[in-house]
Amino acid sequence: MIYKISPNPSFPKRGIHRKARRTIFLILFFMLAGVAFTEEVTKARKVFKAVVGSDGAQRVEITAGEYFFDPDYIIVKVNVPVAIKIKKKEGITPHDIVINAPEAGINIKESLSTEPKVIIFTPIKTGKYPFYCSKKLLFFKSHRSRGMEGVLDVIE
Repeated sequence: MIYKISPNPSFPKRGIHRKARRTIFLILFFMLAGVAFTEEVTKARKVFKAVVGSDGAQRVEITAGEYFFDPDYIIVKVNVPVAIKIKKKEGITPHDIVINAPEAGINIKESLSTEPKVIIFTPIKTGKYPFYCSKKLLFFKSHRSRGMEGVLDVIE
């Protein structure tokens, strides 16, 4: 005797597969959107406002590490000398600091090491000037695009 199994019309396979794919897609979409949103929210600026010392200079200490500057938002006064003491954390990854704002009297490109370096300049124009690491390894993202950047805010 041969039994023949007839398809059950109340069980539409095709519709269930579409719904499952749509549900999986929506879950993945919201998971990825949540990860992207979380990365943006967790990257808070570390702000440092320089004060003028007894010698008349504004002093700032920066630590560079695996794709970050700490602090990454620095506020200084215009027409007052700035002394940045900068070093990088231990590690084999090379880093530098670049501030290219000749209109403000700032043109810096300095390689970094674990030994602190002091960079002295006097900003002559107010404004917000980016600083960043210009290093890049072959086909990988640049250090700047990986988040190694900040802002030098020159105020009155």
